[in-house]
Amino acid sequence: MNEVLKEWMNATLIEEMDEGVLNAPQDLLGMHMYNGMQLFVVRRPGAEAVWITSVKGDKAYEAEELDCELGLFGLEIKAKTKQLKDYRVRIQYSPEDVIEIADPYNFEPKITDFDSYIFGEGKHYKIFDKMGAHVETVNGVRGTRFAVWAPDARSVSVVGDFNMWDGRLHTMRLLGPTGIYELFVPGVEEGRVYKYQITTRSKEMLYKTDPYGNYAEFRPGNASVITSLEGYKWNDESYMQKHETKTREVRERSPMNIYEVHLGSWKKRVEDDDNGFYSYRELAGMLGDYLVEMGYTHIELMGISEYPFDGSWGYQVGCYYAPTSRYGTPHDFMYFVDEMHKREIEVILDWVPAHFPRDAHCLGNFDGRAVYEHPDRRRGEHPDWGTYIFNYGRLEIQNFLVANALFWIEKFHIDGLRVDAVASMLYLDYGKQDGDWLPNKDGGNENYEAVDFLHHLNRVMDEMHPGAYIIAEESTAWPGVTRKVQEGGLGFSFKWNMGWMNDFLEYMKLDPYFKQFHHDQLCFSLSYHLTEKYILVLSHDEVVHGKCSLLNKMPGLTGDKYAALKAAFGFMYGHPGKKLLFMGQEFAQQREWSEMRSLDWYLLEEGPHQGIHRLIKDFNHLYLENSSLYYNDSDVIGFEWMDCARPETSTVAFVRRGKTKRKQLLFILNFTPVAHEKYRVKAPCGGKFTEIINSDDQKYGGQGRVNSTPIIAKKKQVAKKGKNSSSVSKIKAAELGGKSPEYELECYLPPLSVVVLEYDYKE
Repeated sequence: MNEVLKEWMNATLIEEMDEGVLNAPQDLLGMHMYNGMQLFVVRRPGAEAVWITSVKGDKAYEAEELDCELGLFGLEIKAKTKQLKDYRVRIQYSPEDVIEIADPYNFEPKITDFDSYIFGEGKHYKIFDKMGAHVETVNGVRGTRFAVWAPDARSVSVVGDFNMWDGRLHTMRLLGPTGIYELFVPGVEEGRVYKYQITTRSKEMLYKTDPYGNYAEFRPGNASVITSLEGYKWNDESYMQKHETKTREVRERSPMNIYEVHLGSWKKRVEDDDNGFYSYRELAGMLGDYLVEMGYTHIELMGISEYPFDGSWGYQVGCYYAPTSRYGTPHDFMYFVDEMHKREIEVILDWVPAHFPRDAHCLGNFDGRAVYEHPDRRRGEHPDWGTYIFNYGRLEIQNFLVANALFWIEKFHIDGLRVDAVASMLYLDYGKQDGDWLPNKDGGNENYEAVDFLHHLNRVMDEMHPGAYIIAEESTAWPGVTRKVQEGGLGFSFKWNMGWMNDFLEYMKLDPYFKQFHHDQLCFSLSYHLTEKYILVLSHDEVVHGKCSLLNKMPGLTGDKYAALKAAFGFMYGHPGKKLLFMGQEFAQQREWSEMRSLDWYLLEEGPHQGIHRLIKDFNHLYLENSSLYYNDSDVIGFEWMDCARPETSTVAFVRRGKTKRKQLLFILNFTPVAHEKYRVKAPCGGKFTEIINSDDQKYGGQGRVNSTPIIAKKKQVAKKGKNSSSVSKIKAAELGGKSPEYELECYLPPLSVVVLEYDYKE
């Protein structure tokens, strides 16, 4: 070994390299100036010879083998005016196997001290542009820059099919005390697969998928795949401009009719093939056209972030920054969103910041210690779910999650996120037994750190993307879920109305005779519907795991089941709140849903299913065209009972009011198999009431017992305020025809039915 090189070589770094715990490889490898000499050190185990060459290749200097076992080669050249700063490394493994590459340790890191600082503060909202794998060109050299956060690691290497999965070749540099490791690897292009090889403090070796990776192998593979999110040409500029100007108030007064979809089982290319998926691009046209035809305004996608196990439906996420490769590439998913926007369909993603799986390649125990999860098992694990819980008190974790929400909005033009399992985040004892959870500092069960994270998320989203919305799946009575953060709430745009869903489905399951004793379950939700901004949901959770389909929840013989389901849908569409219906229920899917098979589309060849399909389509279009069904969802003027005090007949009637006095709606529902030939009910005003939907219509698979001529509401003989009168403000109600009812009408009310009457309010 040359004397200058021998003097310069650091024995400690060589020892760390030998032990596999080197985290500052740039201090040993690469090019260095020392004592008037230009020194080059290269590590290439198994190489026969190494040369340092000029970029043009007109100069080549053979390096000396310094350590055979470590594969170290070194070269010293006298420093001159024109130093060999830009150079290449030529490596010979055999006479037939010679490669020439740029030296990874001749490139400076891109992540700055400021990047590291604001990441540590939890406020680097573009961190996804720095972390992960990014193809770029540096000083004319094409390659990929890798960056990962592993604060407790002893060392990190990037390994993949480009370096024979050998962690000795591309050891990453630790950027000071930040816990961030970075390395630019020349010659590595899009499509190559990789992982991070992490050596822990106990010298255990882990192989982890990139937490910020944008693409992953198709299962059962679990490596990350280098990809570029740039280059897709979006066609939704005018749509996005319009969408981004929507305020919270505008969204609350706009129609929102959501079709919840699991892409892998909506339709399958091959029914009995676990991998017989249609691609994002194929689904874009099929689904987009179907949504327009049916009159939906939104699509909500289950489980798009990459996940290892199909049976988790995407709710145990492995890669938060990658759309699943089951249906194609990230650009394919962009195309899907683009096509939805082309059809004016808004896209909602299910987003899971509540927990993540234990799979060895995922986030858990990421660098040998709890990094993403809380280190205390009582706060860091869901015993029932077998998953880890995020450590919301760690600012870098808040940054990871908040930036991830922004990532989907900014990179994929997503319109909104539905946050899964919010209740499990809010309560420290959620799903846990006594003694298996750790109280907060005040001795309570509220998770203050999770609340702080949700405030952070909703505040930042409201500031940066006010046109986007964040929806909470929150199943408890936590106050102010949809109240703004600055007003003391959690800041969500909407909340799933789980209380309504549970009460209503339990009511619908009852034998008609027993419904009279549970009338309050039908009506109770109208006593609190103004406390939050609600979405009424009949989601996938209600048609799995032995709960059976919506159709088979209905009691009675086959004919009664279909009729009862149509009445149930009528109550949902009439009830205040935005709407969500899971795929397949719009044509009365008979079997429970399974992610393993396609929906039973063949049912649409049968009359009863055709009828329900047409009823949902007509309700959807009525919802779109009539502001009474959405404009005043969160306003007292929007709803008024006409009758909710006849439990013995299990009938109800109510009015929905929209922007104007025109096209207001009266819903009358019968939940028993008993017809009422002359059903008398209060009316909001006098005049003509025209039936626009009757679920017993033959086109909906009914028997045709409809009100074919307009119904005239007449003034009652005694205009006396009854005990069932609404408490709606008379002054405000009068603006849109909301006086205390002084009129009544008489109609035919078929068994197990919904009748919708349209009228124009007249003083």
